[in-house]
Amino acid sequence: MARIEGVEIPANKRIEIALTYVLGIGRSTSQKILGRSGIDLNTKTKDLSVDQENAIRDAIHDMGLVLEGDLRKEITLNIKRMVEIKCYRGMRHLRSLPVRGQRTHTNARTRKGPRRQAIAGKKRPGKK
Repeated sequence: MARIEGVEIPANKRIEIALTYVLGIGRSTSQKILGRSGIDLNTKTKDLSVDQENAIRDAIHDMGLVLEGDLRKEITLNIKRMVEIKCYRGMRHLRSLPVRGQRTHTNARTRKGPRRQAIAGKKRPGKK
């Protein structure tokens, strides 16, 4: 199995698809990387030689991509900055609500979590 940027690349997939397992590399970026390194898109990962793996690593390095740990850190810092300056998106992150304008009246269960069941006849303390 090939390791690129600290991620185990699946052996039985085409290299074009296998590269997308690295955070920060999508289909179009993987095609550009393989074009620069001169590797066929349909090659299976297990069929790569050591030289081809090194060519892929060099192409990624030459493109100056931010991947995996650095990308995660950058995203986290961006969210922290938005929360600190109390912008709209930062407040949505803070309250665990959808950030990109989705409706929340009926949907958004993934972001809000499971429903809280209301118990019939029970009043909240402090409310009359």
